[in-house]
Amino acid sequence: MSPSIATALCGLVVAGLFLLDHTQKPRVSWAVWIPIAWLSISASRFVSQWFRGLETVVADQYLEGNPLDAAIFAVLLVAGLAVLIARRRRARTLLQRNAPLLVFFCYCVLSVLWSDYPFVAFKRWIKALGDLVMVLVVMTDVEPTAAIKRLLTRPGFLLIPLSILLIRYYPSLGRAYSEWTGTPYNIGVATGKNGLGYVCLIFGLGSLWCFLEAIRDRRSGQVSRLLIAHGALLVLALWLFRMANSATSLGCFLIGGLLLVVTRTLAVARRSGVVHLMVGTVLFIILYGLILSPSADLVATVGRDSTLTGRTVLWNKALSMTVNPYFGAGYESFWLGRRLEKIWSTNWEHPNQAHNGYLEIYLDLGWIGLILLGFVMVSGYRGIVRALRWDPGASQLRLVLLVVAAIYNLTEHAFRELHPVWIVFLLAITVMPQHHIRSTREAV
Repeated sequence: MSPSIATALCGLVVAGLFLLDHTQKPRVSWAVWIPIAWLSISASRFVSQWFRGLETVVADQYLEGNPLDAAIFAVLLVAGLAVLIARRRRARTLLQRNAPLLVFFCYCVLSVLWSDYPFVAFKRWIKALGDLVMVLVVMTDVEPTAAIKRLLTRPGFLLIPLSILLIRYYPSLGRAYSEWTGTPYNIGVATGKNGLGYVCLIFGLGSLWCFLEAIRDRRSGQVSRLLIAHGALLVLALWLFRMANSATSLGCFLIGGLLLVVTRTLAVARRSGVVHLMVGTVLFIILYGLILSPSADLVATVGRDSTLTGRTVLWNKALSMTVNPYFGAGYESFWLGRRLEKIWSTNWEHPNQAHNGYLEIYLDLGWIGLILLGFVMVSGYRGIVRALRWDPGASQLRLVLLVVAAIYNLTEHAFRELHPVWIVFLLAITVMPQHHIRSTREAV
Protein backbone atom coordinates (compact mmCIF):
# COMPACT_ATOMS: atom_id res chain seq x y z
CA MET A 1 0.00 0.00 0.00
CA SER A 2 1.38 3.41 -0.94
CA PRO A 3 1.85 6.09 1.76
CA SER A 4 -0.76 8.35 0.14
CA ILE A 5 -3.44 5.65 0.23
CA ALA A 6 -2.48 4.74 3.82
CA THR A 7 -2.78 8.42 4.79
CA ALA A 8 -6.24 8.65 3.25
CA LEU A 9 -7.36 5.49 5.07
CA CYS A 10 -5.94 6.83 8.34
CA GLY A 11 -7.93 10.03 7.84
CA LEU A 12 -11.08 8.00 7.31
CA VAL A 13 -10.43 5.97 10.46
CA VAL A 14 -9.91 9.12 12.54
CA ALA A 15 -13.05 10.75 11.12
CA GLY A 16 -15.02 7.55 11.68
CA LEU A 17 -13.95 7.35 15.33
CA PHE A 18 -15.00 10.95 15.96
CA LEU A 19 -18.36 10.42 14.22
CA LEU A 20 -19.11 7.19 16.07
CA ASP A 21 -18.33 8.83 19.42
CA HIS A 22 -20.39 11.94 18.69
CA THR A 23 -23.40 12.25 20.98
CA GLN A 24 -26.00 14.95 21.44
CA LYS A 25 -26.28 14.39 25.19
CA PRO A 26 -24.82 15.16 27.57
CA ARG A 27 -23.76 18.53 26.18
CA VAL A 28 -20.19 19.46 27.01
CA SER A 29 -18.98 23.04 26.86
CA TRP A 30 -16.88 24.06 23.86
CA ALA A 31 -14.18 25.05 26.38
CA VAL A 32 -13.19 21.41 26.82
CA TRP A 33 -11.34 21.67 23.50
CA ILE A 34 -8.77 23.90 25.24
CA PRO A 35 -7.50 21.13 27.57
CA ILE A 36 -7.90 18.61 24.73
CA ALA A 37 -5.48 20.68 22.62
CA TRP A 38 -3.15 21.10 25.60
CA LEU A 39 -3.08 17.35 26.35
CA SER A 40 -2.72 16.42 22.67
CA ILE A 41 0.39 18.58 22.29
CA SER A 42 1.85 17.38 25.60
CA ALA A 43 1.30 13.73 24.68
CA SER A 44 2.89 13.99 21.24
CA ARG A 45 5.39 16.61 20.07
CA PHE A 46 5.56 20.34 20.46
CA VAL A 47 4.54 22.21 17.32
CA SER A 48 8.12 23.37 16.69
CA GLN A 49 9.33 19.75 16.75
CA TRP A 50 7.08 18.84 13.84
CA PHE A 51 8.80 21.55 11.79
CA ARG A 52 12.45 21.20 12.83
CA GLY A 53 12.49 17.49 13.69
CA LEU A 54 13.93 15.70 16.73
CA GLU A 55 17.38 17.22 17.02
CA THR A 56 20.24 15.98 19.18
CA VAL A 57 20.09 17.95 22.42
CA VAL A 58 23.07 19.45 24.21
CA ALA A 59 23.06 20.37 27.89
CA ASP A 60 22.69 24.12 27.33
CA GLN A 61 19.49 23.65 25.31
CA TYR A 62 17.57 22.70 28.48
CA LEU A 63 18.00 26.32 29.60
CA GLU A 64 16.33 27.64 26.47
CA GLY A 65 12.80 27.49 25.13
CA ASN A 66 11.13 27.83 21.76
CA PRO A 67 9.18 31.05 21.07
CA LEU A 68 6.57 29.29 18.93
CA ASP A 69 5.80 26.66 21.58
CA ALA A 70 5.78 29.30 24.32
CA ALA A 71 3.28 31.38 22.35
CA ILE A 72 0.95 28.43 21.73
CA PHE A 73 0.94 27.36 25.37
CA ALA A 74 0.46 30.98 26.46
CA VAL A 75 -2.63 31.34 24.26
CA LEU A 76 -4.11 28.11 25.62
CA LEU A 77 -3.31 29.13 29.20
CA VAL A 78 -4.94 32.55 28.82
CA ALA A 79 -8.00 30.92 27.23
CA GLY A 80 -8.23 28.45 30.11
CA LEU A 81 -7.95 31.22 32.70
CA ALA A 82 -10.70 33.16 30.91
CA VAL A 83 -12.98 30.13 31.18
CA LEU A 84 -12.24 29.77 34.90
CA ILE A 85 -12.95 33.46 35.48
CA ALA A 86 -16.35 32.97 33.85
CA ARG A 87 -16.89 29.96 36.15
CA ARG A 88 -15.26 31.60 39.16
CA ARG A 89 -17.85 30.48 41.70
CA ARG A 90 -17.44 26.81 40.84
CA ALA A 91 -13.68 27.17 40.44
CA ARG A 92 -13.41 28.82 43.87
CA THR A 93 -15.38 26.01 45.49
CA LEU A 94 -13.19 23.42 43.84
CA LEU A 95 -9.96 25.12 44.89
CA GLN A 96 -11.14 25.44 48.48
CA ARG A 97 -11.60 21.67 48.64
CA ASN A 98 -8.10 21.06 47.33
CA ALA A 99 -5.94 22.96 49.81
CA PRO A 100 -3.11 20.34 49.87
CA LEU A 101 -2.72 20.68 46.11
CA LEU A 102 -2.58 24.48 46.33
CA VAL A 103 0.02 24.29 49.12
CA PHE A 104 2.15 21.98 46.97
CA PHE A 105 2.00 24.39 44.02
CA CYS A 106 2.83 27.33 46.28
CA TYR A 107 5.86 25.51 47.66
CA CYS A 108 6.98 24.70 44.11
CA VAL A 109 6.94 28.36 43.09
CA LEU A 110 8.64 29.33 46.35
CA SER A 111 11.47 26.92 45.56
CA VAL A 112 12.25 29.00 42.48
CA LEU A 113 13.96 31.43 44.87
CA TRP A 114 16.81 28.99 45.65
CA SER A 115 17.16 27.57 42.15
CA ASP A 116 20.45 28.14 40.29
CA TYR A 117 18.30 29.05 37.28
CA PRO A 118 15.25 30.85 38.72
CA PHE A 119 13.92 32.14 35.39
CA VAL A 120 13.98 28.66 33.83
CA ALA A 121 12.39 27.18 36.95
CA PHE A 122 9.66 29.82 36.98
CA LYS A 123 8.81 29.22 33.30
CA ARG A 124 8.47 25.52 34.01
CA TRP A 125 6.25 26.23 37.01
CA ILE A 126 3.98 28.35 34.80
CA LYS A 127 3.55 25.37 32.49
CA ALA A 128 2.74 23.17 35.48
CA LEU A 129 0.19 25.75 36.54
CA GLY A 130 -1.24 25.50 33.04
CA ASP A 131 -1.70 21.76 33.57
CA LEU A 132 -3.76 22.53 36.68
CA VAL A 133 -5.78 25.18 34.84
CA MET A 134 -6.68 22.65 32.13
CA VAL A 135 -7.82 20.12 34.73
CA LEU A 136 -9.97 22.77 36.43
CA VAL A 137 -11.57 23.67 33.10
CA VAL A 138 -12.61 20.03 32.73
CA MET A 139 -13.79 19.61 36.34
CA THR A 140 -15.88 22.81 36.32
CA ASP A 141 -17.69 21.87 33.11
CA VAL A 142 -21.48 21.64 33.03
CA GLU A 143 -21.06 17.87 32.64
CA PRO A 144 -17.71 17.03 34.31
CA THR A 145 -17.93 13.26 33.74
CA ALA A 146 -18.65 13.73 30.05
CA ALA A 147 -15.85 16.30 29.84
CA ILE A 148 -13.41 13.78 31.34
CA LYS A 149 -14.48 11.27 28.69
CA ARG A 150 -13.78 13.79 25.94
CA LEU A 151 -10.37 14.65 27.38
CA LEU A 152 -9.24 11.03 27.66
CA THR A 153 -10.54 9.80 24.30
CA ARG A 154 -10.55 12.55 21.66
CA PRO A 155 -6.75 12.98 21.55
CA GLY A 156 -6.42 9.20 21.28
CA PHE A 157 -8.71 9.11 18.23
CA LEU A 158 -6.05 11.15 16.43
CA LEU A 159 -2.72 10.22 18.03
CA ILE A 160 -3.01 6.41 18.06
CA PRO A 161 -3.98 5.88 14.38
CA LEU A 162 -1.51 8.58 13.34
CA SER A 163 1.28 6.84 15.26
CA ILE A 164 0.65 3.59 13.41
CA LEU A 165 0.64 5.47 10.10
CA LEU A 166 3.96 7.19 10.82
CA ILE A 167 5.66 4.00 11.99
CA ARG A 168 4.54 1.92 9.02
CA TYR A 169 4.63 4.42 6.15
CA TYR A 170 6.66 7.45 7.28
CA PRO A 171 9.59 5.94 9.21
CA SER A 172 11.58 9.19 9.06
CA LEU A 173 8.91 10.66 11.36
CA GLY A 174 7.67 7.58 13.22
CA ARG A 175 10.95 5.85 14.03
CA ALA A 176 14.24 6.86 15.60
CA TYR A 177 17.68 5.38 16.14
CA SER A 178 19.86 5.26 19.21
CA GLU A 179 22.62 7.82 18.84
CA TRP A 180 25.14 5.45 20.42
CA THR A 181 24.13 1.95 19.37
CA GLY A 182 22.17 2.64 16.19
CA THR A 183 19.31 0.44 17.42
CA PRO A 184 16.00 1.43 15.78
CA TYR A 185 12.86 1.96 17.85
CA ASN A 186 9.33 3.19 17.20
CA ILE A 187 8.15 6.57 18.46
CA GLY A 188 5.00 7.33 16.43
CA VAL A 189 3.77 10.85 17.20
CA ALA A 190 5.89 11.00 20.38
CA THR A 191 9.55 11.86 20.91
CA GLY A 192 10.59 8.45 22.25
CA LYS A 193 9.39 4.93 22.86
CA ASN A 194 8.33 5.79 26.42
CA GLY A 195 6.31 8.67 25.03
CA LEU A 196 4.59 6.31 22.61
CA GLY A 197 3.96 4.03 25.58
CA TYR A 198 2.11 6.61 27.64
CA VAL A 199 0.03 7.62 24.61
CA CYS A 200 -1.24 4.02 24.54
CA LEU A 201 -1.55 3.91 28.33
CA ILE A 202 -3.62 7.03 28.90
CA PHE A 203 -5.92 6.92 25.91
CA GLY A 204 -6.18 3.14 26.03
CA LEU A 205 -7.47 3.33 29.61
CA GLY A 206 -9.78 6.17 28.61
CA SER A 207 -11.35 4.09 25.85
CA LEU A 208 -11.56 1.00 28.07
CA TRP A 209 -13.49 3.06 30.62
CA CYS A 210 -15.85 4.40 27.93
CA PHE A 211 -16.29 0.88 26.55
CA LEU A 212 -17.30 -0.46 29.98
CA GLU A 213 -19.56 2.54 30.60
CA ALA A 214 -21.32 1.93 27.28
CA ILE A 215 -21.94 -1.71 28.22
CA ARG A 216 -23.49 -0.65 31.52
CA ASP A 217 -25.67 2.06 29.93
CA ARG A 218 -27.78 -0.31 27.85
CA ARG A 219 -30.71 2.10 27.72
CA SER A 220 -28.86 4.45 25.40
CA GLY A 221 -29.65 4.14 21.70
CA GLN A 222 -26.02 4.83 20.83
CA VAL A 223 -24.40 1.90 22.65
CA SER A 224 -23.38 0.06 19.49
CA ARG A 225 -21.67 3.15 18.05
CA LEU A 226 -19.72 3.75 21.25
CA LEU A 227 -18.71 0.10 21.52
CA ILE A 228 -17.39 0.10 17.97
CA ALA A 229 -15.46 3.36 18.41
CA HIS A 230 -13.80 2.54 21.71
CA GLY A 231 -13.40 -1.15 20.94
CA ALA A 232 -11.55 -0.25 17.75
CA LEU A 233 -9.30 2.22 19.58
CA LEU A 234 -8.51 -0.41 22.21
CA VAL A 235 -7.40 -2.85 19.50
CA LEU A 236 -5.22 -0.18 17.90
CA ALA A 237 -3.73 0.77 21.28
CA LEU A 238 -2.83 -2.85 22.05
CA TRP A 239 -1.26 -3.21 18.62
CA LEU A 240 0.72 -0.02 19.21
CA PHE A 241 1.88 -1.29 22.61
CA ARG A 242 3.67 -4.10 20.81
CA MET A 243 5.41 -1.56 18.59
CA ALA A 244 6.35 0.72 21.49
CA ASN A 245 8.14 -1.92 23.63
CA SER A 246 7.53 0.19 26.75
CA ALA A 247 7.41 -2.21 29.70
CA THR A 248 6.37 0.45 32.24
CA SER A 249 3.39 1.68 30.23
CA LEU A 250 2.22 -1.80 29.28
CA GLY A 251 2.46 -3.02 32.88
CA CYS A 252 0.54 0.02 34.11
CA PHE A 253 -2.13 -0.51 31.45
CA LEU A 254 -2.66 -4.14 32.45
CA ILE A 255 -2.85 -3.25 36.14
CA GLY A 256 -5.12 -0.27 35.49
CA GLY A 257 -7.38 -2.26 33.18
CA LEU A 258 -7.75 -5.04 35.75
CA LEU A 259 -8.56 -2.55 38.52
CA LEU A 260 -11.08 -0.81 36.28
CA VAL A 261 -12.90 -4.08 35.59
CA VAL A 262 -12.86 -5.18 39.25
CA THR A 263 -14.11 -1.85 40.63
CA ARG A 264 -17.13 -2.00 38.30
CA THR A 265 -18.83 -4.32 40.78
CA LEU A 266 -20.95 -2.57 43.40
CA ALA A 267 -19.60 -4.86 46.11
CA VAL A 268 -16.15 -3.38 45.61
CA ALA A 269 -17.06 0.21 44.84
CA ARG A 270 -19.26 0.68 47.93
CA ARG A 271 -16.93 -0.93 50.46
CA SER A 272 -14.02 1.32 51.29
CA GLY A 273 -12.24 -1.47 53.18
CA VAL A 274 -12.18 -3.65 50.08
CA VAL A 275 -10.86 -0.74 48.00
CA HIS A 276 -8.09 -0.05 50.54
CA LEU A 277 -7.08 -3.71 50.61
CA MET A 278 -7.08 -4.01 46.82
CA VAL A 279 -5.08 -0.82 46.20
CA GLY A 280 -2.67 -1.53 49.07
CA THR A 281 -1.98 -5.05 47.82
CA VAL A 282 -1.26 -3.90 44.28
CA LEU A 283 1.06 -1.10 45.40
CA PHE A 284 2.92 -3.34 47.84
CA ILE A 285 3.54 -6.05 45.24
CA ILE A 286 4.79 -3.55 42.67
CA LEU A 287 6.91 -1.62 45.19
CA TYR A 288 8.47 -4.82 46.54
CA GLY A 289 9.11 -6.34 43.14
CA LEU A 290 10.55 -3.24 41.47
CA ILE A 291 12.28 -1.27 44.24
CA LEU A 292 12.76 -3.31 47.42
CA SER A 293 13.73 -6.55 45.68
CA PRO A 294 14.55 -5.85 42.01
CA SER A 295 16.20 -9.27 41.69
CA ALA A 296 12.78 -10.91 42.12
CA ASP A 297 10.93 -12.56 39.25
CA LEU A 298 8.64 -9.55 38.77
CA VAL A 299 11.39 -7.59 37.02
CA ALA A 300 12.31 -10.53 34.81
CA THR A 301 8.72 -11.02 33.68
CA VAL A 302 8.74 -7.58 32.01
CA GLY A 303 12.05 -8.23 30.31
CA ARG A 304 14.26 -6.06 32.51
CA ASP A 305 17.38 -6.80 34.57
CA SER A 306 17.94 -6.26 38.30
CA THR A 307 19.26 -2.72 37.65
CA LEU A 308 15.99 -1.81 35.89
CA THR A 309 17.93 -1.09 32.69
CA GLY A 310 20.55 0.97 34.50
CA ARG A 311 18.11 2.99 36.59
CA THR A 312 19.50 1.96 39.97
CA VAL A 313 22.98 3.11 38.90
CA LEU A 314 21.57 6.46 37.84
CA TRP A 315 19.66 6.80 41.14
CA ASN A 316 22.83 6.31 43.15
CA LYS A 317 24.68 8.84 41.00
CA ALA A 318 21.92 11.45 41.39
CA LEU A 319 21.69 10.92 45.16
CA SER A 320 25.41 11.50 45.51
CA MET A 321 24.87 14.97 44.00
CA THR A 322 21.92 16.01 46.18
CA VAL A 323 21.93 19.80 46.63
CA ASN A 324 19.88 20.14 49.82
CA PRO A 325 18.07 17.18 51.42
CA TYR A 326 15.35 19.38 52.94
CA PHE A 327 14.62 21.91 50.18
CA GLY A 328 16.17 20.43 47.04
CA ALA A 329 17.69 22.26 44.07
CA GLY A 330 14.54 24.20 43.26
CA TYR A 331 11.57 23.37 41.04
CA GLU A 332 12.73 21.28 38.03
CA SER A 333 16.27 22.62 38.52
CA PHE A 334 18.40 19.60 39.39
CA TRP A 335 19.05 18.51 35.80
CA LEU A 336 20.52 21.82 34.69
CA GLY A 337 23.96 23.33 34.29
CA ARG A 338 27.03 21.68 35.80
CA ARG A 339 25.16 18.81 37.43
CA LEU A 340 23.73 17.76 34.08
CA GLU A 341 27.11 18.10 32.37
CA LYS A 342 28.78 16.02 35.08
CA ILE A 343 26.25 13.20 34.77
CA TRP A 344 26.46 13.28 30.97
CA SER A 345 30.24 13.00 31.15
CA THR A 346 29.88 9.56 32.77
CA ASN A 347 26.62 8.34 31.20
CA TRP A 348 26.53 7.84 27.43
CA GLU A 349 22.71 7.82 27.37
CA HIS A 350 22.67 11.51 28.44
CA PRO A 351 19.67 11.28 30.84
CA ASN A 352 17.74 14.41 31.77
CA GLN A 353 15.71 12.80 34.55
CA ALA A 354 16.18 10.26 37.33
CA HIS A 355 13.58 7.82 35.93
CA ASN A 356 11.80 7.91 39.28
CA GLY A 357 9.23 10.59 40.01
CA TYR A 358 9.61 10.41 43.80
CA LEU A 359 13.40 10.67 43.63
CA GLU A 360 13.00 13.57 41.22
CA ILE A 361 10.74 15.41 43.67
CA TYR A 362 13.35 14.82 46.38
CA LEU A 363 16.16 16.17 44.17
CA ASP A 364 14.16 19.27 43.19
CA LEU A 365 12.07 19.95 46.31
CA GLY A 366 13.69 17.92 49.08
CA TRP A 367 11.94 16.07 51.88
CA ILE A 368 9.46 18.94 52.25
CA GLY A 369 8.34 18.49 48.67
CA LEU A 370 8.00 14.73 49.09
CA ILE A 371 5.90 15.15 52.24
CA LEU A 372 3.63 17.70 50.55
CA LEU A 373 3.22 15.39 47.54
CA GLY A 374 2.28 12.61 49.96
CA PHE A 375 -0.43 14.79 51.49
CA VAL A 376 -1.75 15.56 48.01
CA MET A 377 -1.95 11.87 47.10
CA VAL A 378 -3.59 10.85 50.39
CA SER A 379 -6.11 13.70 50.19
CA GLY A 380 -6.95 12.84 46.59
CA TYR A 381 -7.27 9.13 47.37
CA ARG A 382 -9.62 9.79 50.30
CA GLY A 383 -11.76 12.02 48.10
CA ILE A 384 -11.99 9.33 45.44
CA VAL A 385 -12.99 6.61 47.91
CA ARG A 386 -15.75 8.83 49.33
CA ALA A 387 -16.97 9.71 45.84
CA LEU A 388 -17.22 6.03 44.81
CA ARG A 389 -20.55 5.87 46.65
CA TRP A 390 -22.30 8.76 44.89
CA ASP A 391 -20.34 9.12 41.62
CA PRO A 392 -19.02 5.63 40.85
CA GLY A 393 -18.46 6.07 37.10
CA ALA A 394 -15.88 8.87 37.10
CA SER A 395 -14.48 7.90 40.51
CA GLN A 396 -13.56 4.40 39.35
CA LEU A 397 -11.52 5.88 36.53
CA ARG A 398 -9.90 8.46 38.82
CA LEU A 399 -8.93 5.70 41.26
CA VAL A 400 -7.28 3.75 38.45
CA LEU A 401 -5.47 6.85 37.15
CA LEU A 402 -4.13 7.60 40.63
CA VAL A 403 -2.84 4.06 41.12
CA VAL A 404 -1.35 3.98 37.62
CA ALA A 405 0.41 7.34 38.14
CA ALA A 406 1.78 6.15 41.49
CA ILE A 407 3.21 3.00 39.87
CA TYR A 408 4.42 4.73 36.72
CA ASN A 409 6.56 7.15 38.73
CA LEU A 410 8.52 4.29 40.27
CA THR A 411 10.53 3.88 37.07
CA GLU A 412 9.78 7.12 35.20
CA HIS A 413 9.58 10.79 36.17
CA ALA A 414 6.05 11.94 35.40
CA PHE A 415 5.53 14.46 38.24
CA ARG A 416 6.58 17.22 35.87
CA GLU A 417 5.00 19.94 33.78
CA LEU A 418 3.38 19.03 30.46
CA HIS A 419 3.71 15.30 31.11
CA PRO A 420 0.43 13.51 30.23
CA VAL A 421 0.70 11.20 33.27
CA TRP A 422 1.06 14.29 35.50
CA ILE A 423 -2.02 15.85 33.89
CA VAL A 424 -4.18 12.76 34.47
CA PHE A 425 -2.71 12.51 37.98
CA LEU A 426 -4.03 16.02 38.68
CA LEU A 427 -7.35 14.95 37.18
CA ALA A 428 -7.43 11.98 39.54
CA ILE A 429 -6.52 13.67 42.83
CA THR A 430 -8.66 16.81 42.44
CA VAL A 431 -11.32 16.43 45.13
CA MET A 432 -14.86 16.91 43.83
CA PRO A 433 -17.46 17.75 46.52
CA GLN A 434 -20.79 15.99 46.12
CA HIS A 435 -22.82 19.19 45.78
CA HIS A 436 -20.39 20.37 43.09
CA ILE A 437 -21.52 17.60 40.73
CA ARG A 438 -25.11 18.72 41.11
CA SER A 439 -24.29 22.39 40.68
CA THR A 440 -22.31 21.81 37.50
CA ARG A 441 -25.43 20.52 35.80
CA GLU A 442 -26.82 24.02 35.83
CA ALA A 443 -26.20 26.36 32.91
CA VAL A 444 -22.84 28.08 32.81
